[in-house]
Amino acid sequence: MSTPQATGTGTRPSTAVASPPEVSSVTPAAGSPGGGTLVTLTGSNFIQPSAVRFGPILATSFTVVSATQITAVAPPGNGTVQITVTTQGGTSNGVAYSYAGAPALTGISPTTGPASGGTAVTLTGTNLLAATAVRFGAANATSFTVISATQITAVAPPGSGTVQVMVAGPGGTSNGVGYSYVAVPVPVVSGVSPGQGPAAGGNTVTLTGSGFTGATAVRFGSTPASSFTVVSATQITAVVPPGSGTVQVMVAGPGGTSNGVGYSYVAVPVPVLTSVSPGQGPVGGGNTVTLSGSGLTGVTAVTFGSTPATSFTVVSATQITAVAPPGATGPVQITVTGPGGTSNGVTYFYVGVPTLTGAAPALGPVAGGNTVTLSGTNLLGATAVRFGATPALPFTVVSATQITAVAPPGSGTVQITAVTPGGTSNGIPYTYVAVPVLTGLSPAEGPLIAGTTVTLFGSGLTTTSAVLFDTTATSFTVVSDTWVTAIAPSGPAGPVNVRVTTPGGTSNSLVFTRVGAPGI
Repeated sequence: MSTPQATGTGTRPSTAVASPPEVSSVTPAAGSPGGGTLVTLTGSNFIQPSAVRFGPILATSFTVVSATQITAVAPPGNGTVQITVTTQGGTSNGVAYSYAGAPALTGISPTTGPASGGTAVTLTGTNLLAATAVRFGAANATSFTVISATQITAVAPPGSGTVQVMVAGPGGTSNGVGYSYVAVPVPVVSGVSPGQGPAAGGNTVTLTGSGFTGATAVRFGSTPASSFTVVSATQITAVVPPGSGTVQVMVAGPGGTSNGVGYSYVAVPVPVLTSVSPGQGPVGGGNTVTLSGSGLTGVTAVTFGSTPATSFTVVSATQITAVAPPGATGPVQITVTGPGGTSNGVTYFYVGVPTLTGAAPALGPVAGGNTVTLSGTNLLGATAVRFGATPALPFTVVSATQITAVAPPGSGTVQITAVTPGGTSNGIPYTYVAVPVLTGLSPAEGPLIAGTTVTLFGSGLTTTSAVLFDTTATSFTVVSDTWVTAIAPSGPAGPVNVRVTTPGGTSNSLVFTRVGAPGI
C-alpha cells in the first residue's frame, strides 16, 4: 500500500461546506389559486438553488437575481403554504404564502357623490384583505384602506355619470358595484348676520343661503374663518378671523365657490369700568353685582381676580350684571373682556361670614329698649341685627368685633344674628324677661335698726338684681322664682316702699314700716 505524499505546505487541501439558505420575506404574500403570480423572495445564501417550492409543489419557474433575492412564479394551489428554497447547503426555513380567492363585492355606501369626488365610501364583500387597487370605472380611488377581509373604505376620485367600482387583488378583480356621480349646486350666500364686527375677530356670524351641504371652506376675503359649522343646507355659523375694512364672505363646497356678501371690520373701543355695586360680598359668592362703565357691548368674559363670573348679562353698552363666584377674603379686581380688549379693574371685596361669640346682657325686658353689646368677628359693614325675626331698633357698628344694638320688644328666648355683605352670622341666645311682680312681704314692719329678714313673695323673681327699700339697696337672696329674702336696712320710723329689679324691669312697691322702740 502506498503512502500519501505531503503537500508543499505540509497540509491537506480543505473542502468548503455551503451554508443553508434563509428566507426572510415574500412579496406579495398572496396570489391567485390558479397560480402565475410573480413573487420576490428575499433572504441570504441563495447560491446555486436547485428548487423553490410552494408547499410540496415546485415553482413554475424561478430566477436567481442575487445571493439575497429570487423571483419565482407561483404554481396553482390553495390555502396557505410555506415557500422554501433548496441549495447545496440544504433547505431554508419557510415563509407563508396564501392562495387568495378573487375578491367579490356585495355593496357600497353611499352609492352617490359629487362629481368633484372626495366622498368616502365603504365597500363590503369577501376576499378583500389583500386588495391592491380600488377603481371607480377606469379611475383609481384617491385613496383606500383595507379594514378587514370583508370591508374597504375608499375616497372617490372626480368623475361623472354612473361607474362600476371594482377591487383588484392577488386573486383577480372583483365584480363591479354601481356608484353615481351627481351634480352638486354651487353654494349661494344671501346674508351674513351680524354684518360687522371687531378687527380682532373672534365673534360668531350666521350665513344664510343655499347649497351649503358639504361646504369645505368659509372665507372672509382671502382669510379662512377661524372655524365654521354647517348647520343645514341653508345655514352656516362661522367664527370671524381678524381683519380690516370691508371684505366678501364666501363659501366653498363640492359644487364650487359661492358669491360674496359684504362684512365690515369696525374699530371697537377697549371696555372701561367705573364702578361696581355692591362693592363687597360673601366669600361663598352667588350674589349679583352691577358693573357700570362704557364700551361694554359684546363683552365675552367677566372675571373676579382670575376667576370667571358664575354668569353675567350685558344689559347695555354701559351696564353689566354679574353673579360673583366664590373667592378668598380680601380685595380682587373685577375686569371685563370684549372685542376691543380687557378693561381696567374695579375693586371688589370678599367678606368673611360674620360670627357672634357673645351678647351682654343676655337678658332683657319684654318691652325691649335696652342696649345689648354683641361681640364677634367680621362685623364691619353690618346691614342688620335681628332678635329672632325682629330687627334691632337701632344698632351701631363699633368695630370689626363689636356691635351695640337696642333690643326690640319680644318674648321667650330668641337667637340674635348679624347680617353683613359676608352673609348671616350664627345665632346667640337672648332671653326676654317679664317685669317682676310683688304680691306680699313678711314681716310688714320691723325696727329702725338694720337686720330684719324680710321675705318677698311674687313672680318673675329668679333674675332679681336688686332689692330697694325706698332708694336704699340691700343684700338679698333669691330662693325661687316666687320668693326672695332681703335684709331690711336701718332708717327712720315710718313706711318705706320695697321694690325688686330684674332684667325685665322694676316691680310694683309693697310697704314695709319701721317702728321705733316703745318709750318707758
